Amino acid sequence: MTSDDIQKRLGENVKRIRKEQKLTQFQLAEKAELSEETVKNIELSRCWTSDKNLAKITKALHVDVHCLFLPVESSFATDSKGAAVIKKAIAENLRKYVDSVLQELSQPL
Repeated sequence: MTSDDIQKRLGENVKRIRKEQKLTQFQLAEKAELSEETVKNIELSRCWTSDKNLAKITKALHVDVHCLFLPVESSFATDSKGAAVIKKAIAENLRKYVDSVLQELSQPL
């Protein structure tokens, strides 16, 4: 995966999450205290943005920063080998988390 791929994924995810929340680019820009041009450039993968701007966007969208870099569904369809690795890692992490929660719950108070 190249830097361009990651930048494209970031743009796709910002746009997808923004649309899911029924926000325009202008509304997201206002919430994040950024210019509309900055939001547009991020979504179109025209340039990398700063950590500070990423923090503002994640706060405005109410998401963790890692959500902006997760593969989108369409990338799973085109990269089945990569998708399998990611899905396996997610499943393992979920299993470990559930096991730790169950272990906590089984301990006496």
